[in-house]
Amino acid sequence: MKNGIYRRIIAAVISAGLVLTSVVVSPQGAVQVEAAARTVAIRSCVIQGPNVVTTVHADQLPASDDGVYYLYANEVYQDGPVGQNVAQAPIAADTQLVCPLNFGAPDNNMMRKFIVCVRQGGSMQQVSDEHYITNPEAVATETSRRNDHGIKGILPHVAEASTFKDLGVAQMVYNLYLGDIVGPSSDPALPTIEFPYCGNVYQFNTKALQQYDGFVGWCSGNGFQLTMTIINNKTAAGADLIHPLARDGHVCPGYAMNTKEPGGTAHLKAIATFLAARYSGTDGHGQVDNWVIGNEVNARTEWYHMSSANLELNVSEYVKAFRIFYNGIKSVNGNARVYNSIDQEWGRKSNPGCFLSREYLDRFTYYMNREGNIDWGLSFHPYNAPLYDPYAWKQQSCWVRNDQSTPYITMENIDLLTGYMSQPGYLAPNGQVRSISISEIGYTSSFGEDIQAASIVYGYLMAASNPHIDAFILYRETDDAHEMQSNIAQGLKRPDGSQKPSYACYKALGTGNQGSAVQLASQVIGQDVQAMVNSRTFLLRGGWDLNS
Repeated sequence: MKNGIYRRIIAAVISAGLVLTSVVVSPQGAVQVEAAARTVAIRSCVIQGPNVVTTVHADQLPASDDGVYYLYANEVYQDGPVGQNVAQAPIAADTQLVCPLNFGAPDNNMMRKFIVCVRQGGSMQQVSDEHYITNPEAVATETSRRNDHGIKGILPHVAEASTFKDLGVAQMVYNLYLGDIVGPSSDPALPTIEFPYCGNVYQFNTKALQQYDGFVGWCSGNGFQLTMTIINNKTAAGADLIHPLARDGHVCPGYAMNTKEPGGTAHLKAIATFLAARYSGTDGHGQVDNWVIGNEVNARTEWYHMSSANLELNVSEYVKAFRIFYNGIKSVNGNARVYNSIDQEWGRKSNPGCFLSREYLDRFTYYMNREGNIDWGLSFHPYNAPLYDPYAWKQQSCWVRNDQSTPYITMENIDLLTGYMSQPGYLAPNGQVRSISISEIGYTSSFGEDIQAASIVYGYLMAASNPHIDAFILYRETDDAHEMQSNIAQGLKRPDGSQKPSYACYKALGTGNQGSAVQLASQVIGQDVQAMVNSRTFLLRGGWDLNS
């Protein structure tokens, strides 16, 4: 049997909501599904008042020396009964274990994982899977109203309020580099920020933060909703934030976060809380509504580096970092959204060192369901394949197809992604499709500026017609001379600042003047672009064969 069959078995198990103990990849690449061995299920782990209430169920009561369940609160890097024993209860088919949350205290349980153990033969044995707190927003004191008012956005090169207001964009995306903001201030005239957290004091670079303060405040002041992408870069001050398996000589913009060591893990917790508070919209530094944890994390060698090529290890370590940031952010601003990030390489690796986005998403979803379903969102980058192909509406069939065997997901077949995310095992806790953000997308004008304009119109209409997409954010407003050497000219403006036809088209989209942009795109394409989009919307309503 081929690996694809095994992957479909795993996906079916996820969709059915079943629990696996582990998935083992053999040296030959075959995936073996192991049967569940833990007999106690944690049904929920939630904050109630000052406490964490863990509800457990067992169809078959585990053997025990003393008839007692023991609840352990582990750090993300701890496995088995090695953390703190925080609660006990008599063994029963259904019961609850209650422990203090200790929010903000040195023994804060907000970002720990809970396991149930019993004493067997004189030693503690784990009898449940891990489970995290799933309602961190219950203690949020700086929750701000979201600035949701449109899907049209841009990843800016420079902060030009006049340009972006003229374009009528509602959203912005910006990158924040962790290694830059930690440690003492790089300007002696600006005192280092000292941030007390859970019994320790952490330093933040005031000089570096000024850049982010200025941009976040500028977005808030001009009415732009902001998505901040957190990238873990290497600096001396942030050395403890780098995962031990990412400390080799490989050079790339982003590295796996340190969820393996006590110091680095504690530092990540402090950073998550600090950033959420600083940019909650309540303390004068502006508001971030959406946080993306890492960039294209399936692109292991390019954006979320670990030296290990093992999918299971990479995903499980990322999940730990994601849980830290999710609970840290939501415990401050309950209305913030937290996203993971994958690229368009659904079924084909352009770089053999990376992972397929579909298989990464499957494993991420598996862990999220097993360890406590939360309201995470999906940040997706459906660039054309190849990147310099200018035609959004007619990708080559060898790269873009209308079934789940497609090598790439682009805006032409984006309904495959939203259909995939509509499966029962992928839904948010409220039973709805998760927030899906097209947080980075662009089309080159190197082979015709009218073609670029038509592609942008087509892509935007595909997003706007899809009820599951909350953002369509273009990269970028002005061409980059270096990228242009590879026929990538994705700006709405030329390097000299003059406007391309795509500028006027993007400005018109989402307004009463949208018809002019649709007319231009239809002329370039040679058929009614709105009718093309409507036909895809019809197929979306009918549903694709997700098992093909």
